[in-house]
Amino acid sequence: QVQLVESGGGSVQAGGSLRLSCAASGRTSCMAWFRQAPGKEREGVAAIRFDSSATIYTDSVKGRFTISQDNAKNTLYLQMNSLKPEDTAMYYCAATNGYCWLRPQGYFWGQGTQVTVSS
Repeated sequence: QVQLVESGGGSVQAGGSLRLSCAASGRTSCMAWFRQAPGKEREGVAAIRFDSSATIYTDSVKGRFTISQDNAKNTLYLQMNSLKPEDTAMYYCAATNGYCWLRPQGYFWGQGTQVTVSS
């Protein structure tokens, strides 16, 4: 089972930017970012195939967030720009050798990193 360690979360004002990182202990065919706000279900934010041949985003972050990876370092990134208070959540790195999608089924998980956006 791959181990995932997130970093880069924090507090920022609306309109600001943060970059999340996820160090993985090994390679998988797909990696993703999910988030979960208090009282809400875990939501897929973005996913990327190992060869970067495809990326997918949830509609609410398109044009603001960018998922990328450095395969030489086994590291996944999420660049978040134009942050909004509704982006506040715990953000989780996830990896799978199964279906590459924005549903939580089939993924291994990191411990999460908190992102708080104030208005």
